[in-house]
Amino acid sequence: MSTTAPARLPRTVLRLHRTALIVWSAFVAGLIGWLVWLNEITVDAVRAAEAECSRALWGCIDIIEHLDYSEPTGYIGTLTCYGFLAVAAFTGGALIGRELESGTARLAWTQGVTPARWLAAKLIVPALVLTAGCAALVLAFRRGWAANRDLMGDHWAFADVFVARGPATVAYALCALAVGTLTALLLRRALPALAVSVAAMGLLNVVLERCRARLWPAETRTAPKPFELPDDAWRLEWGRTGTGHYATYHPASHFWPLHLVETGIVLAVAVLATAAAFAVLRRRTA
Repeated sequence: MSTTAPARLPRTVLRLHRTALIVWSAFVAGLIGWLVWLNEITVDAVRAAEAECSRALWGCIDIIEHLDYSEPTGYIGTLTCYGFLAVAAFTGGALIGRELESGTARLAWTQGVTPARWLAAKLIVPALVLTAGCAALVLAFRRGWAANRDLMGDHWAFADVFVARGPATVAYALCALAVGTLTALLLRRALPALAVSVAAMGLLNVVLERCRARLWPAETRTAPKPFELPDDAWRLEWGRTGTGHYATYHPASHFWPLHLVETGIVLAVAVLATAAAFAVLRRRTA
């Protein structure tokens, strides 16, 4: 490999994994297109049906699910939220694991590319692509989810909606990239690295979902008589005391504090996993 090989590394990474790039681009474009269709075409049919129903003498029926508006939007949120599992699988299996298992990586290291520079290119290029795609998905989903709230049943605290509406989507994708890389460097076999990467990211997500309500101080309200919380409140605990009634909850205004704390935790894991990956690489190539 010539001395200009390091400069060509980003293009090499893109060319080597062009199929994955095409699939990712199609995934992002498909979900955004689906959201646009739902909010520009389907919602008009829903509104027209609601208007027709309101004029009928026999009253209205539940038409939202029948016209496929709320559920598809929920599916898009789920795919946006948990897309990081596919990133973990790709990174552990194809991006890093396969090249270590086949010896392609060692071949590159003997032709003018240092191991550290090889790994940096393997991380930076996908990181940029993932960040751009996830940011586009988040912006589209936020607009679609908020555009017709009266037709949606999903609460802001639902696990997939919570992640899909903000930068945690990007953080999870970058963390999956880092964890998949570390796992592949430790195991050096594609399939085991794929499985362990997905399991590790799934475990991280489950732990944070269960701890999510405690990432920011909740509010507590007490009253001598029963009371109702706002519909958009995330109710954590409620009941009676010796002197009245109480409820512990997160108001809708707590979304961003909760979301940003979780985003910071996930990014911290990503930084630690990246640092560990470079440390493992240095030790094994010294």
